Amino acid sequence: MSPIPFDRYDEEFEELTSQVRRSLQSLKTADIESSSVQSDLQMTANLLSQCDDLLKQMSIEARGVDNADTKAKCLYKVRQCKSSLSDLRSEYETENTKFERSALGLDGSSGRGGRGGGGLSNEQRGRLLKTNDQIASQNRTLDNARRIMSDTEETAMEITSELARNREKIESAHGRVREVSGLTNRARRIVQSMSRREVQQKLAMYMVSGGLILLL
Repeated sequence: MSPIPFDRYDEEFEELTSQVRRSLQSLKTADIESSSVQSDLQMTANLLSQCDDLLKQMSIEARGVDNADTKAKCLYKVRQCKSSLSDLRSEYETENTKFERSALGLDGSSGRGGRGGGGLSNEQRGRLLKTNDQIASQNRTLDNARRIMSDTEETAMEITSELARNREKIESAHGRVREVSGLTNRARRIVQSMSRREVQQKLAMYMVSGGLILLL
């Protein structure tokens, strides 16, 4: 079984992604010029941010699992969640781009007041469309860079954690070696002490024997 904290984070992630899906579905069916669209987009962005934070916690919990099999399952679940979140973020970017184009009069509709693009010429509309696409592309690039940095950070943390565990094992082994070395030194001193006493006893016996011979 997977750890209880990880299960709790997983359930919370599923609930958040369900809210994101409902919000995206509402955006897809809403009037693009409705005043509620912008607030719905902001709410969806906040939910996606919460999902990011939760994924980080799930990664930390997964890396902290001692059992190898359970750890592998948890890390696989984290990868699945990351893939699901990436798909939801792409859908959000699509809906956000639609809203931005509508706000700039680039959706091809008549717009407010019955004038397409607020009276913009085709050249101006084209420039705005190109600029908007460039900004969207840059935003996607930045998001990808942030995700790569996050993955790199997680990998670095995992390596650091593994190094710390290995260091503890090495220090424990050194402690045992020092303990064995201390016992060996103590045993050597005991043997040397016994040897000295044996020599002393032999000398005493020789002296007593010599004295008896002289008396006789």
